[in-house]
Amino acid sequence: MEWTCRLIDLAAYTAETVEVQARAFGLTDDEMAVRRRIVQRHAEFPGSRALGAFAPDGRLVGFGYGYPNLKDQWWSLVIEPYLARTGHADWLDDAFVVGELHVLPEWQGKGVGRTLLSLLCQGQERTRILLSAVDDDTPARRLYYGVGFTDLATPVLFPGNARPYCVMGAELPLLVD
Repeated sequence: MEWTCRLIDLAAYTAETVEVQARAFGLTDDEMAVRRRIVQRHAEFPGSRALGAFAPDGRLVGFGYGYPNLKDQWWSLVIEPYLARTGHADWLDDAFVVGELHVLPEWQGKGVGRTLLSLLCQGQERTRILLSAVDDDTPARRLYYGVGFTDLATPVLFPGNARPYCVMGAELPLLVD
């Protein structure tokens, strides 16, 4: 399957990105409504950057976005105690955060996620990349390990979500082909 990748206006693509996320991550309608608000807020963060992967028919099949870490932002405030317990709190100081990275299930395993992650991290002024991932043996975690991410804190519990996560980090540049 062929696809192309390009920068996107995250705010303009909110509905499409949340739809991809819902299919890739199994979100309910209520969770999708919350995610739409989160994506809109993240689109306004200083230095926010988003990429989309598109099928030949123009359909969004994957996306990723991130932003320079904001230590007073909700995500950082939640993970900071976990990172502090493992001696990694300094990772919040000079990091680019991958807020979301999702690929439609039928497009997974074709290099879409790896390409999105690589391009998202290219040219960053920051020295480190942070993200959170479901704390399980998933294709996403295997992708992250394969490009140089390590576990910094696990399990991490986010308010309102019983599913444990892992905070992962990588030094730049990533280990990509």
